[in-house]
Amino acid sequence: MSKFFDSRYEEMEAYVPGEQPADRRYIKLNANETSMPPSPKVLEAVNSKEILGMGLYSDPYCTRLREAIAGVYGLEADQVFVGNGSDEVLSFCFLSFFGEASKICFPDITYYFYHTYSKTYGLDALEIPLKEDFTIDVKNYIETDRHVIIANPNAPTGYRLSRNELREIISAKKERLVIVDEAYVDYGNESCIELIKDYSNLIVIQTFSKSRNLAGLRLGFAAASKEIIEDMNKIKFTFNPYNLSALTIAAGTAAILDTGYYKECIEETIRIREETAENLRAKGFYVMKSHTNFLFVKHDKIHASEYYLRLKEEGILTRYFKSERIKDFLRITVGTKTEMAEVLRATEKIIAGC
Repeated sequence: MSKFFDSRYEEMEAYVPGEQPADRRYIKLNANETSMPPSPKVLEAVNSKEILGMGLYSDPYCTRLREAIAGVYGLEADQVFVGNGSDEVLSFCFLSFFGEASKICFPDITYYFYHTYSKTYGLDALEIPLKEDFTIDVKNYIETDRHVIIANPNAPTGYRLSRNELREIISAKKERLVIVDEAYVDYGNESCIELIKDYSNLIVIQTFSKSRNLAGLRLGFAAASKEIIEDMNKIKFTFNPYNLSALTIAAGTAAILDTGYYKECIEETIRIREETAENLRAKGFYVMKSHTNFLFVKHDKIHASEYYLRLKEEGILTRYFKSERIKDFLRITVGTKTEMAEVLRATEKIIAGC
């Protein structure tokens, strides 16, 4: 690092994204993206009129997009905050509500950005261990006085809490903030967005990177009380008022309003997920029950690290984590039917050689 790097960031740990090698063409199942195209309405929205207007700044209030999201989820537009991916939205939450004296908590096995942001912002963060079966002990989060961050469903395990369980956590101590990260909620789960009307200490974050098929667009949103969204906008307008481009606003608006296409993509992903899980189990794999667009698997005959390397040799990228508690598992994003057929073909070849 340079001599100018601020000392407060010396302990910062950067998030490591899924690899994107350029040595060959791979089936990319390592970042929980989607191989499905975005809604055709997105292609219509990102048109020549939008492109020719790019000499002007985008709407800093992202009005069209916030109104569209609010309409779909039964909210008011001033209950919606939008950002450059859900990671930026999460960062604005940290900046807005967690200072040096703040104490937060989240599971020890979860989305690593919670840990990264905690280090970056110098927070007192407690990582609460998951139970042996990788489920969350709700009692831990009901009893703690710390602010709570929970990914539901969780990553990389794929497990979920019910909305009633989350309601217990949120309602237990209303003086603390509860952030529920619903990146994977659309794949057969209950959203907590409807609880916002009852609880002023709840923030729900969602992304367009999964079920909306727009990971490359970088778009996410938070839903919360009007007061919380007002606080986040105060921080945004002192940091980056134009955080979304005009093209992002147009594309995101079209995507969120095309509910029919969205449902079709979700149903297809769930169908492929369950078929793939069943086939992997038939090949001797332990496959954790998933409520997401990925599978978390292990096999007695081949360690996850070796399985990862062998799949890569076959032109398939997956995600391996070296963390002690999950080092025996491999995470595989659910791709298209054709892509998953290739995973099963390669897997059968690999297992046959063990």
